[in-house]
Amino acid sequence: MKLYIFLADGFEEIEALATADLLRRAGLETVTVSINTTLEVTAAHGIKVMADKLLTDIKINPDDWMILPGGLPGATNLVECQLLVNALKKHYTESGKIAAICASPAFVLGALGLLANTKATCYPGCEGMAPDVQFTGRPVEITDQIITGRGPGYTMQFALAIITAAAGNETATDVANGLLLNEQ
Repeated sequence: MKLYIFLADGFEEIEALATADLLRRAGLETVTVSINTTLEVTAAHGIKVMADKLLTDIKINPDDWMILPGGLPGATNLVECQLLVNALKKHYTESGKIAAICASPAFVLGALGLLANTKATCYPGCEGMAPDVQFTGRPVEITDQIITGRGPGYTMQFALAIITAAAGNETATDVANGLLLNEQ
């Protein structure tokens, strides 16, 4: 199992990089993937990041995860990438696991119909992009196949939900404890 985090120009740094950090702390094979023609991706706040792989160089298997950070125009750039859209649709029909945070649940998954008639969460104000989705406003929503997160301030909870689903509650608790997230 691999966990792929897809990076488009304009991605939200916290959502992509903190998620990658936590997943790697959990010992999960995590790969950042540029949807550009080069490994370099420019984030929403101008930070340049070198992805591990290009989208054209990976093969997504049914047991892998596809993870979409938000940010604008990152989310719109993701949904405008036909190769990624095709991979997401195929992965969804194969019961593959998908996670999206911030604008991406609405702008990408909602726009593709992958959240139709389900509960999800997204960044406030993005709900109109997917009117057939029941957006709850909660920090994280989890269904059998899809995890959604509300926004940058909830990235740790989002990443821990992915870890729980991919590696179990004990691993997620160990990562949270190591980050001092469970201290009062």
